[in-house]
Amino acid sequence: MPACASSVDATDAVRGDGRAKGRIRQLNEAGILRAAERVFARAGYAGATMAEIATCAGMAKSNLHYYFGTKREIYRAVLTHILALWLAPTDGICVERDPKSALGEYIDAKMRLSASHPDASRVFANEILHGAPEIGDVLRGELRALIEAKAEVIRHWIAMGRMAPVDPQHLFFTIWAATQTYADFDAQVCAVLDVPALDGEGMRRAAEHVKGLVLRGCGL
Repeated sequence: MPACASSVDATDAVRGDGRAKGRIRQLNEAGILRAAERVFARAGYAGATMAEIATCAGMAKSNLHYYFGTKREIYRAVLTHILALWLAPTDGICVERDPKSALGEYIDAKMRLSASHPDASRVFANEILHGAPEIGDVLRGELRALIEAKAEVIRHWIAMGRMAPVDPQHLFFTIWAATQTYADFDAQVCAVLDVPALDGEGMRRAAEHVKGLVLRGCGL
């Protein structure tokens, strides 16, 4: 009986150790992606190197290769990560929600991501400007399917008289452009506003402006 108890304890310890290692790996991968965002945003895909990404991540190049074998793997991971972050808030756009609240929350979430992940947004924008060679399959597949599903929700709201008739897909394009400009073109924004950077209050004002503009256009 004691031997059995000891065996269970050992199994639990192994499982606990495995979970700890899994968390460490997740944290290290997240750090690598943030470092890669910075490097790709400044140097572009062609100019970035694995050595520079490793240095920015604070690790040896050999350790970086343990997580990602090639520069292309890291680049695709950065693109996939930011797209996942952007699309997660669309979960709130569903038929039973109030359109004004759902769309307003989505815009707020997109503005927060522009503030928290500006480098990733710039990397994504550069990929699109070059014809989406690495992530085009995702845009034509998962992204297209998701936006069509959310467009159907908006069509339902329109049919029920809950918002003004708008083109659903182009509504998303408008929201993306209006929110991501604060990351992709922050130098232009800050130059016109004559500030070194948009602080929390500046981003709050920007979010309120974008929300008001879009929601009024939707009759909300």
